Amino acid sequence: MPSPADQTASGSGAPLAHRLGRLDPYWWLVAPLLIVTIGLFLVPLFNILLLSVTDPEPGLQNYERLATASAPMRVFMTTLRICAVTTVIAIVLGYCVAYAMAHLEGLHQRLLLVAVLIPLWVSVLVRAFSWLVLLRDQGPVNDWLIGAGLIDEPLKLVRNELGVVIGMVHYLIPYAVLPIYAVMRGLDNRLLFASRSLGASPATTFFRVYLPLTLPGVFAAMVIVFVFGLGFYVTPAVLGGGRVVMLAESVSVAILQTVRWGYGAAQSVVLLVLTLILIGIMGRTVGLKRGFG
Repeated sequence: MPSPADQTASGSGAPLAHRLGRLDPYWWLVAPLLIVTIGLFLVPLFNILLLSVTDPEPGLQNYERLATASAPMRVFMTTLRICAVTTVIAIVLGYCVAYAMAHLEGLHQRLLLVAVLIPLWVSVLVRAFSWLVLLRDQGPVNDWLIGAGLIDEPLKLVRNELGVVIGMVHYLIPYAVLPIYAVMRGLDNRLLFASRSLGASPATTFFRVYLPLTLPGVFAAMVIVFVFGLGFYVTPAVLGGGRVVMLAESVSVAILQTVRWGYGAAQSVVLLVLTLILIGIMGRTVGLKRGFG
């Protein structure tokens, strides 16, 4: 039996050194990583937060400008609109690809999985310039449409929001496919067989059984795609041609060109808070583990 002194020492009032001594020794293996994480991530993050309320002078004037000025609000609304459209398109296409992957077997499934993963290995800059070449006025896409008699003059497919959405969807589809595919692979097919055996049509089985069971993966993919879209910089800069300014590019302009460090830091903080809110909503609703299968 432990003595009362030992019980007191092990309680909440025990000295810090004693409590640290009782930690699992494996925690000491990750201690260097935690120190590096704090030094390289949390400290700079705190400096950004501090900079947003101290430059050019102490106060909340940077955040006030973000909330009241027309230009920042226009950039913010453009970012949300493009991210929303990109998310919807990527989720619809990603669901179709994930459905095919989940129901194929053998070589066909592996080939489709490789086709989904290959874009992840190509630089975003290379992909952006590739789309710029394909979608320009004298590019292959417009040449094919004119040659097929579908249009009489080239379409404006780049240097606008349409080009930005096309490039972002192409980049983000793998991030939509993988969470949905992970959830689909974990479904119990006996539920589908039971639905069919009870007389439900294939369409009814899909919409009443299969789709609801895959919604956690869909919601996880939505959060991932939307959060990634919020921080896009290269694709809007290249395919937007300077006419489509999103939040990440606005931060770059504020810091590197107009040298308004506090204003750029405030935009970064808003972007970070919005990202954390979306992740928190996902964690509170479907859960991070369930959302990723």
